Amino acid sequence: MTTFRIAAQTRCFAQSFKKALHTAASIGCDGVQFDARSELLPSDISDTGLRQLRKMLDDLNLRVGSLAFPTRRGYSDLADLDRRVSATLDAMRLASSLQARVLVCNLGRLPVNPESSDWGTLADVIGTLTTHGMRLGVQLAARAGFDSCVQLADFVGSFPEGTLSLDLHPVNLMAEGHSPTEFVSALGQHIAHVHAVDSVRDFSADRNIEVELGRGSADFPALLGNLEEFEYRGWVTIERNGSAQTVEDFANAVKFLRSLG
Repeated sequence: MTTFRIAAQTRCFAQSFKKALHTAASIGCDGVQFDARSELLPSDISDTGLRQLRKMLDDLNLRVGSLAFPTRRGYSDLADLDRRVSATLDAMRLASSLQARVLVCNLGRLPVNPESSDWGTLADVIGTLTTHGMRLGVQLAARAGFDSCVQLADFVGSFPEGTLSLDLHPVNLMAEGHSPTEFVSALGQHIAHVHAVDSVRDFSADRNIEVELGRGSADFPALLGNLEEFEYRGWVTIERNGSAQTVEDFANAVKFLRSLG
């Protein structure tokens, strides 16, 4: 039996907002993920707009599984940090109003020295965000890929249990030379969100190329099987970029994920 819920990253459809919701429902998704930086900005939606959106979601039997807030820089970068933190808090409030329990953000690269002031600054910022998130009922799922599992475990473990969580993004991990399987094995207890996205290595160009889910190097049957050992019950959000047949790829991804249950 499938223990996870499947969402679509609606920005990938490159459709109008309303049409994207209908597309997600038509291919059998349980929910959607909105991008709070480029698609559904907190400053652009009124209370009336929120009510209309919630009504549309209810009519289509969809939930907002998560919001994404992918800042260009992580929270260890001091440039414009206060503004970035404020915007993240706004995104958290929007997530709460949509009953989304997870906000996916970019953690950024961890400072090299755990005793450094940079490490302390990052810890303080994440502490502020997670404290506000707990009040709003929104969990911070940090997307990480630059650092080793050991470094991440040390950082996440420095917070109270259940405070800071992680987003599993296989393509980002593989692009940085990390194994998604090892990531799950080492950090599975901290994972609060999964992106269903796949890629293969183009050795001639020394880069990863995104491909349809199930056709790349990310072993999703093994990944989701390993997550089951950690009793993962969260959302798996399908992402697909650069495809000439995006909707078809999404529909196939839904079928593929359902078959793993």
